[in-house]
Amino acid sequence: MKQWQPTSRTVWQGRDDRAEAANALRIFQTIAIADAHPPVRDGLALIGFASDEGVKRNQGRPGAAESPDLIRQALANMASHSGHERLQDRGTFRVTDGQLEAAQQALSDEVKACQQAGMRTLVLGGGHETAWAHGRGVLDAFPDARVAIVNLDAHLDLRQAAYATSGTPFLQLARHCQSQGREFQYACLGVSRAGNTQALWDEAHRLGVTIVEDIHFRRDAADALERVLAEADRVYLTLDLDVLPAGEMPAVSAPAALGIPALDLLPLIERLCRSGKLQAADLVEFNPHYDRDGQGARLAARLAWQIAHWWA
Repeated sequence: MKQWQPTSRTVWQGRDDRAEAANALRIFQTIAIADAHPPVRDGLALIGFASDEGVKRNQGRPGAAESPDLIRQALANMASHSGHERLQDRGTFRVTDGQLEAAQQALSDEVKACQQAGMRTLVLGGGHETAWAHGRGVLDAFPDARVAIVNLDAHLDLRQAAYATSGTPFLQLARHCQSQGREFQYACLGVSRAGNTQALWDEAHRLGVTIVEDIHFRRDAADALERVLAEADRVYLTLDLDVLPAGEMPAVSAPAALGIPALDLLPLIERLCRSGKLQAADLVEFNPHYDRDGQGARLAARLAWQIAHWWA
């Protein structure tokens, strides 16, 4: 697999506090680093998708391809608590020579294999083109299940295009569901009406998308999520970091003028993790070219840390 590379052990480094106590551990000391071995049962597969090809095609700011290892490095020195010992780093799929579709297929195949082996998948993007690959892998792993897609995002990402971009993943997933004769269950929470054209809004209504606007997030998001959970067997969560306010997350392709603070997002993420239905999650659109003192990397890593902890 030329698209796949194992994670260098130099990425996973941190402070060693074991002289204080045997359980004074950090993520770098408890994570398992896999090579090309088959997935293990009942673990959390941490997978990178190093791509900004979709962002480039969508006329955004490139740089997200560098993010998986930088999020790993920020995660490495965080404390290892319940659930984190189940993390297994299964390497990174990289887009080379603009071959986005080949890398997306490779990630989909890996996700499907991990899911069918009994693992959950936590993917570090990359642009939001990650979602087409990750979501397809989850859908294909559970062909008879009602799989809901929950997107925490300022953008609907239902663009019409002749090729895959960071703006097309959910239209691609809608068409994939249609080709399989299954319902497309998609909720986009935190949407900026100012950031989506009327054409995108019309497409969302045509597809029956559950929408909660950013200005109504605190009022409506929790109830909308409960309705989604009630109608789903399994859930795939994708978290576009540009849903956060620019002051919290400056390091994205399209910084939010308003955004949803992390402390408002976390109760919904916790509800999903503790529901027993969350099968997969990813963090996308972190762009280290625009980070300030590692602020964005640390916040992205904390969100990944929290998902793994609550998943336990």
